[in-house]
Amino acid sequence: MLRTFGVVLTAVTLTAVAGVAAAGAADTPAGPNPVPLWTQSPSSSPTTNPTGSPTPTPTVACPPALPITGMATGSTATTVTISYSLMFSGPPCGYDLPMTVLLFTSRDDAAKWQNPVAEEVTGLDRNGQVTLDGLTPDTEYWFRFSDVKERRDPYVIGGPARTQPPSPCAATATIDARWGSGFVATVTVRNTGGEALDGWLVRWRWSGDERLQSVWGGVPDSAGADVTVRNAPYNGTVGPGGTTTFGLLASASTVPQAITLTCGR
Repeated sequence: MLRTFGVVLTAVTLTAVAGVAAAGAADTPAGPNPVPLWTQSPSSSPTTNPTGSPTPTPTVACPPALPITGMATGSTATTVTISYSLMFSGPPCGYDLPMTVLLFTSRDDAAKWQNPVAEEVTGLDRNGQVTLDGLTPDTEYWFRFSDVKERRDPYVIGGPARTQPPSPCAATATIDARWGSGFVATVTVRNTGGEALDGWLVRWRWSGDERLQSVWGGVPDSAGADVTVRNAPYNGTVGPGGTTTFGLLASASTVPQAITLTCGR
């Protein structure tokens, strides 16, 4: 009796297991060797969503402002000074310092990043300026920015920035006498143009604590660290290739070896 009951129980059990297996097979998607869900590690991080498409990468929203701005703030006959302001430091919204400022002789060249005629590297300040030298007098230039990793700024095409016309005159200084607390110098003004000068102006900046005490043959407009001397009423007209002079007395704890002058009208 017991043996008969065991055989019946075994048959019922096998029938139940077969039914469960059949039900599982009916719920399993078609395909070769399906992997049961319970064989996956619960700690794994899938790189795809249940549909199989890639997980989207989050997009960084940058503030609605230019990463860098610039403007021409000064020029001479052969130089242009560009002031800049870096809004954001580092990618994805900004650039890495130092920046490179490139000059072009046409807006089309600047737009295409082709034929740059000069370039200069900034310092590490987020707000500063650079001066590009060796330029052609009385010429228009456009500028653009790139960073230390040569990422090109796509927004700013600055300009035109025009260099000054050629100077009609040149000025040189000769120190005639010096002593412990000052010196005397003579400045020669030469007409370098093809037309007569009708008035001239000489400028310079002292390199130390020098200060102008008096001037003869010229009229000083200022006497601080930055000095300007204009012609006297009787020596403002200078013919092509001609010269005139003025003298000066200055105080100084150390007499300079030379004075760098600029001349204009």
